[in-house]
Amino acid sequence: MVARSSTEAEYKALVDGTVEVIWLQYLLTDLQVPSVSAPTIWCDNLGATYLSVNPIFHARTKHVEVDYHFVCDRVAKKKIQIRFVPSWDQLADVFTKPLPVASFTAFRFKLRVDPPPSA
Repeated sequence: MVARSSTEAEYKALVDGTVEVIWLQYLLTDLQVPSVSAPTIWCDNLGATYLSVNPIFHARTKHVEVDYHFVCDRVAKKKIQIRFVPSWDQLADVFTKPLPVASFTAFRFKLRVDPPPSA
């Protein structure tokens, strides 16, 4: 599928994440592991985060297919939580994009990766 915007792409990723969380919840239920609270999915796109909790915002996103709106329904029923994670806390960025040296070093520190030995 081709997304028309980064918000749409991130929202589709939220859909995939939600499907995986639902599957894990069913698996844990079958294993008789109780759920303490609604799982949280962290998203680094404010637009996708707003889209998942604000049904009025949906009027501006008619190009997003209807079947993706079940995330909003899950959030409304408090079955899942969507939270925003700012870029400076998004550790996965170190693996997926070029970063300024300061950000790269900070992420390495947060991941507890030792610097390479000096030559």
